[in-house]
Amino acid sequence: MAWLEITVNTPAGSCEAAAAALTARGFSDLIIEDQRELEAFLEENRDYWDYIDRELEERLQGLSRIKLYLEQDDAASMTRLKEALSSLGLSMDVSVLPDTDWSESWKDNYPPQEVGDTLLILPCWLADQPTHRKKIILDPGLTFGTGAHPSTRMVLQAMEQLVRPSFHCLDLGSGSGILSIAALRLGAASAVGVDIDPKAEDIARENAAYNHFAAPAFTALTGNVTQDKALMGTLAAKSYDLVLVNIVADVIIGLAPVLPDFLTERSTLICSGILDTRLQDVTAALENAGLAVTAVKAEEDWRCLTAVRRCRH
Repeated sequence: MAWLEITVNTPAGSCEAAAAALTARGFSDLIIEDQRELEAFLEENRDYWDYIDRELEERLQGLSRIKLYLEQDDAASMTRLKEALSSLGLSMDVSVLPDTDWSESWKDNYPPQEVGDTLLILPCWLADQPTHRKKIILDPGLTFGTGAHPSTRMVLQAMEQLVRPSFHCLDLGSGSGILSIAALRLGAASAVGVDIDPKAEDIARENAAYNHFAAPAFTALTGNVTQDKALMGTLAAKSYDLVLVNIVADVIIGLAPVLPDFLTERSTLICSGILDTRLQDVTAALENAGLAVTAVKAEEDWRCLTAVRRCRH
């Protein structure tokens, strides 16, 4: 089946109104590319990001447009779209897309990924692929955390060196559950994944099931450890050999005061998702909380550090 890609260029800042008008006329699955809306979204969610891809910024510079897709032989919808755009005073550009099975082609973006010396991240549809490596199976269509980002790769590489069979691990900001699953695959006795997004709890549990892990080996929880005293008490009542925090610098800094509560004198903390420009800020926050940074790994602009509790004399 051939498809048409239709691009509607709109005046700056008017994408949302135009999209609402098209939706009211029966057009759905609209893709909005608008520089102002992206900037507004980032400002409203400043606590949850520390970096935006420069290439993406350049692509969106000055953009205000809507994209939608119609079957090439859907003449009725095309006529209806032309009438809607005419009433809005807008025009469109149309291009014919190759005849592709779009329901399956997105999977090409998620090939197997070898990480470190022993791990292999596989999308769930390749779960049976033979390999001598330890498999981490994920549904990459569910949420963030597929292992492709340098920050996650560095944590996984560090975990290969640190995880031991008796370990109990805590993963704060667990997302897809990839780090908890990796800990178990590397031989840890248990892993607890915590995320502030309720959807992440179900997704992490589902990804764990792909790898044949479930409670009590794997536990997924929802909550904010800096605000939920009950959750904090539940987590801090247990002892962890390895604590993982792969988020962004500002969130790590906010967590720093409570992180020692999860660590014993023999525990290790791994923090990642830190831009090079924020490394000193994170290091200072951890040191102020009574931790000592023992190593820093670097990949591209990202940094991953390990830390331990300072010895008390």
